[in-house]
Amino acid sequence: MSGQADFLVIGLGAMGSAALYQLAKRGAKVIGIDRFAPPHANGSSHGETRITRQAVGEGRDYVPLVTATHRIWRELEAETGAHLLNACGVLVMAPGVGESSHHGKPDFVIRSAESAGAFDIPHEMLDGREVSRRFPQFLNLAGNEKVYYEPGGGYVHPERCISAQLTRAEQLGAEIRTGVEVHAIAQDGAGVRVETSAGLFTAGQVVVSAGGWNAPLLGAPFDRLLTVNRQVLHWYELDDTSAYRADAPVFIWMHGAREVDYLYGFPPLPGDRRIKVATEQYESDTTADALNRTVDPQESVEMYQRHVAGRLAGVTPRVAQAAVCLYTVTPDRGFIIDRHPDQDRVLVVSACSGHGFKHSAGIGSVAAELLTEGRSHIDTTAFAISRFP
Repeated sequence: MSGQADFLVIGLGAMGSAALYQLAKRGAKVIGIDRFAPPHANGSSHGETRITRQAVGEGRDYVPLVTATHRIWRELEAETGAHLLNACGVLVMAPGVGESSHHGKPDFVIRSAESAGAFDIPHEMLDGREVSRRFPQFLNLAGNEKVYYEPGGGYVHPERCISAQLTRAEQLGAEIRTGVEVHAIAQDGAGVRVETSAGLFTAGQVVVSAGGWNAPLLGAPFDRLLTVNRQVLHWYELDDTSAYRADAPVFIWMHGAREVDYLYGFPPLPGDRRIKVATEQYESDTTADALNRTVDPQESVEMYQRHVAGRLAGVTPRVAQAAVCLYTVTPDRGFIIDRHPDQDRVLVVSACSGHGFKHSAGIGSVAAELLTEGRSHIDTTAFAISRFP
């Protein structure tokens, strides 16, 4: 097996499936390659649900990406009949006294509100007393918490989003090759040669969106810029769902001053008696191939004791499910959307540092514009590799 195309997309998770779809939508001859069969549970784009919010505390540069993404998801819903985005609202909560940090950004609640104000995104600023009144599933709030509420936020179904984009890409003429591992990428004159387990592929330009596999695949400087962190998702059984009304929001809850004093979660899915929650860790590094994909039961016990107990109504310590995913993180926890510094026909659209899925469809659109037109209507300067020394 081998192939030749105008464009080749390596890695068909959140970013790659979006780029493949957008290139196919523009009529390009494009081939997508993945070592697995997406959507799959080996990377960063699985687990039933992902939080989405349009005003992001990570910075205003992200807002055009996520607003474009919401528009594209709604278009995909109309085209495919799939339900992708549930705008149930999102709460971002932090202690009322002192400063808390999230994704490396201080005073994350206020930064979220500032982004919302700059882009006219509907939102409210609440305190803990009002949260307790409106959303009784949150327990033992002090009352003076700083809270950002965005009614248009919510969650998306990552596996469905990937499937919808891959399906539409194929319908529009894209080729998809799964079970193909990439060994080497080399720019050669006016094109790029990609050596794989299935033979040689050639293309005019290549998108590399392999997430946790980007560093070993691309080498310098990515091997010093990208770190892989193991993350664990937990689903606990509910013994009472009465506090979770139809308008129950997703949440990001910074309950202390340290980055580890944090959890995020989702309301139970319709008809489900489980609740999904997680935290994040950046202290222990791994690689995509060496990742421990088994969850020790003690990990779920500690998650419940440290973050869940006494904070969420009806949640028991009984574990219904647990799963592992990975974050591929840059030194400033921002994105990379840029051409390879030594190969200008290779566009890199990872890593996304643990907050990428909500931006993924918009990033796919940006990638397609950069490849086909040489520019993007969304400014990607903030995501350039040159920002790193």
